[in-house]
Amino acid sequence: MSALDLLDEFGFEAAAIVIGPEGVRARRGDLHLPRPWRSVTKTVTGYAMAIALQEDRVALDDEAGPPGATLRHLLTHASGLFYESARTLQAPGLRRHYSNYGIDEAARHFERATGRDFAGWVRERVIDPLGMTGTEWSGSPSVGAVGPIADLALLAAETLRPTLLETRWHREATTAQLPELVGIMPGFGKQDPNPFGLGFEVRGAKSPHWTGAANSESTFGHFGMRGTAYWVDPIADLALVMGTSHDFCEAHREVMPRLGDAVLQELARP
Repeated sequence: MSALDLLDEFGFEAAAIVIGPEGVRARRGDLHLPRPWRSVTKTVTGYAMAIALQEDRVALDDEAGPPGATLRHLLTHASGLFYESARTLQAPGLRRHYSNYGIDEAARHFERATGRDFAGWVRERVIDPLGMTGTEWSGSPSVGAVGPIADLALLAAETLRPTLLETRWHREATTAQLPELVGIMPGFGKQDPNPFGLGFEVRGAKSPHWTGAANSESTFGHFGMRGTAYWVDPIADLALVMGTSHDFCEAHREVMPRLGDAVLQELARP
């Protein structure tokens, strides 16, 4: 039995691809079926924003969002904003409160600061350069992307071996910002701490979690509530991208960590 045979244990359609620095190491299922990425969209937004930061078009300490908040707060779910509205729960920087509205507000800040359409920026600087030809970018920068996991694998490969970002900005995007903050991880409860990068979730010592128990604390990525996910483990030098035709459910919580561990055991190289 191979690691990707665990996809059968979801009990519904699932596909996955494993990426190393040299390219594809394993694949199974329909990699070209368009799937809603939902919150995985945030990693594309975060990467596009890191390119804007690299080019000094915006800055992490720009005032943005509710009073006292910055672009850094918005991109790391630390602005105090509610999940889907401009109302606030607390002052910025006190707690990690997951907010789609905050990510969308970060994109609006980019547009105000640059005079550029954020969707056009994402296509020009991320989607087209990486050859993500099946990806549709519409609606919310937090949850709006739709595409095949073959395209998501191109993004995973880029974040494993960056070509669009300098080392500094890749690190800013994919490592913990305000690392001490506590918060609720959707689907997995309170995490203390609950680290996030710029649009990327960082595994840290979270438990329970959707990645494998063997994934390093520096693993980054995201999962979406429509059953799409990917992680990149820089210590194992490996990425796993997966998608299912089912909303996130108990099967995902149970199978995804075991799938991650099986992939690391079978496909990571010394």
